Amino acid sequence: MVLKMKDDNTIIIKYIEEKCSAGEIPFKLSQELKEKVLKLDVDLETKKKIVDEVIAAYKRSLVEPGEAVGIVAAQSIGEPGTQMTLRTFHYAGVAEVNVTLGLPRLIEIVDARREPSTPTMTLYLREDLKYDEKIARKIANKIMYTTIESVADDISLSMIDNSIIINLNENILKSRNLTVEAVAKRLARRFRDKYTINVEENRIIITTEITDLNKLQKLREKVSKTPIAGVRGIKRAIIQKKPDGEYVILTEGSNLPAMLKIPEIDATRIETNNILEIAEVLGIEAARNAIIKEAKHVLDEQGLDVDIRHIMLVADLMTMNGEVSQIGRHGISGSKMSVLARAAFEVTVKHLLEASMQGVEDELKGVVENVIIGQMVPIGTGSVELLMTRPKRRIKK
Repeated sequence: MVLKMKDDNTIIIKYIEEKCSAGEIPFKLSQELKEKVLKLDVDLETKKKIVDEVIAAYKRSLVEPGEAVGIVAAQSIGEPGTQMTLRTFHYAGVAEVNVTLGLPRLIEIVDARREPSTPTMTLYLREDLKYDEKIARKIANKIMYTTIESVADDISLSMIDNSIIINLNENILKSRNLTVEAVAKRLARRFRDKYTINVEENRIIITTEITDLNKLQKLREKVSKTPIAGVRGIKRAIIQKKPDGEYVILTEGSNLPAMLKIPEIDATRIETNNILEIAEVLGIEAARNAIIKEAKHVLDEQGLDVDIRHIMLVADLMTMNGEVSQIGRHGISGSKMSVLARAAFEVTVKHLLEASMQGVEDELKGVVENVIIGQMVPIGTGSVELLMTRPKRRIKK
């Protein structure tokens, strides 16, 4: 009996692979099909019928030639988009770390903004460290971008001896694993050649020879912005414990290249909502996947059921030239070959004027331009040229 089941499994695997190599189903679907079918406790004929049914269902789901996929995708995403509300989602109840969702986030994605309004990252620790809270807290403190002003109660000027007095907050220093001496050393590395730096308990005094008040105030600003720890761009980092006991670091701000260099962080699981940063660091395919994931997450969070293939089409369009382009007049819509299609979108007069000056011809191959001039749109039945000769009707006498 066991041998027969093994033989049946070998036959069904070969059957699925033959269908895959013949192009009837894609490789990924064939792998999933093998995995599912082999678990079923049924005879060989039933397994073959299941495979055939899956292939038939897959073929039914394919787009027919001439289908207006662009319009269907635009309608499928745009219509639910009108139901969205302006919402912000707070991580783990911490008000300081939030991420924009809803329509504003969807607009950010399709506009290919240089940086999202609320950039965030999710950092996972290595397998051997992910259940260690101390390590997670240490990494969170290590990456949080810290300047002098963020750990000081106040930074004042003394015109008597031309000095800048920094009163440090010991509680904040302790929470970020810093000491007064460490802060003084960081300042000394930057200003040692120019000014004298002294430490008095939780106070650092920078003595200068500057007598001009404006210059002293400018130096105070420079001192307050001096970085003493952390990764640039990471304003905040909090620890979140998952139900399985794993510790994850959530950040406000994003810096993917720097995070990839930290050995304790699992580089294969880093997540960021900054799509252009992903494109620069990991390439255009990774950016395409990020667009799909982010857009799907926004729609799912709002409870809107949009087929992922519509989002995939938009992502393909945005990344087909090897860089992330926005869907707008500076991106996809502005680069259309048709003058009428560009003019129908925005800045109508400009496009028509430039086209008339250059003597541009419009070949009327798209949807919009044919709608404008009132002729058959080349999609669906309009994409087929078919002539029929009708048989002559005999008139009964």
